[in-house]
Amino acid sequence: MILRVILYCLLGGVAFMSPAMGAGHAFWWWTSGVVMAAAFVPVALFGPKTALGQFGVIFPVLLLVSVVTMWSEALLFIKSPAIQEHWARNVISDAVSHLIAAIALVILWRVLKLTNPSTEPVLRSPVAKAAAMVALCGIAYLVYYLVFGGLTYQLFTKRYYPDAVAAVAGLGNWFWGIQFARGLLMTLAIVPAIYTLRLGRWQTAICAGLLLWVAGGLSLLLVPNELMTGAQRFIHIIEIFTQAFTLGITAGLLLRPKRLVAT
Repeated sequence: MILRVILYCLLGGVAFMSPAMGAGHAFWWWTSGVVMAAAFVPVALFGPKTALGQFGVIFPVLLLVSVVTMWSEALLFIKSPAIQEHWARNVISDAVSHLIAAIALVILWRVLKLTNPSTEPVLRSPVAKAAAMVALCGIAYLVYYLVFGGLTYQLFTKRYYPDAVAAVAGLGNWFWGIQFARGLLMTLAIVPAIYTLRLGRWQTAICAGLLLWVAGGLSLLLVPNELMTGAQRFIHIIEIFTQAFTLGITAGLLLRPKRLVAT
């Protein structure tokens, strides 16, 4: 099983290399893809036992976290023609490439037969309660973003984004609405994983946090780019960990009820 998991990660990394055809850095894009595939290993082992179920867990994370929320943040703060011009075309292109990567991971899962026979029961909250918990997660992300994002900006990244304060002021309260919406989207993206992983409550929460951290920035920021220095990318990796990983833990604990033990 260990060898098959390693193959899943190594071969899965190839599925995320399409940007290298235009941007170069093939090794780093492959490394980025390996890290991304590794984040989905718990899904491959303990997630849905059907190909459609696997796809239903993987693709929402890639689409909503790696594409939609990443691009929304980039459009707000990176005033570069590479980001601002033709952004709609770039978002669609990224969505298609991640769709192909999701299909590739499902095929690898099928060929390598990675499903673990675990019979751990999966507990789910009622729909109304789950909806309330998702909204609460959106608010929680807003708090994490305000606290950790604010500290990171004041201590480390202020010099990299001299127009950030003006951009936020220009949006007014819409800025916080956008961040709340990003929190909702990221939470919704991992709901399928939280509700299908045959793992304990805390294990599920940690897996959800890792998915959000890796898909929400870690894998992409491993690749050198002309818009950020190495130090800047490292700072953002840590910043995203404090926000996205914490949100994943919060969502996992809120959406997976505690198991009632008979006494």
